[in-house]
Amino acid sequence: MTEWIIDTGPLIALLVGDDHWHSWAVEQSKQAPPFVFTCEAVVSEALFLLKRDGHEADDLFALVEAGFIRVDFAFHDEHVRIRELMRRYRDRPMSYADACLVRMAELRPGAQLWTLDRDFQFYRMHRRQVLTLRAPW
Repeated sequence: MTEWIIDTGPLIALLVGDDHWHSWAVEQSKQAPPFVFTCEAVVSEALFLLKRDGHEADDLFALVEAGFIRVDFAFHDEHVRIRELMRRYRDRPMSYADACLVRMAELRPGAQLWTLDRDFQFYRMHRRQVLTLRAPW
């Protein structure tokens, strides 16, 4: 089974019915494995964006409680690599959440990164490996 790592964009799109990418995200979720991985930075971003835009966060918590979203990343263990990634891509600039997701992909060979963020086309795992993306473009 191929593992999936979810970014903030598709997570918001799943939860917000009038999001531009909602239909696409729902269709992708039907093809998803029983659970997808993410990091606390993505959860934090999603909660912030939901609140900022006047949406409730209950559905995000429901996805966690149902076991569909699994937070599986330890910043303390990976902070050196996160710093390296953020320094390397400072010209984009790479967000903390993006750096965590790239590191998660490095730690999960063969995983697909479910995203709406085009910056992931430029980021590389282990300096030269292209990320496998599940994206609408």
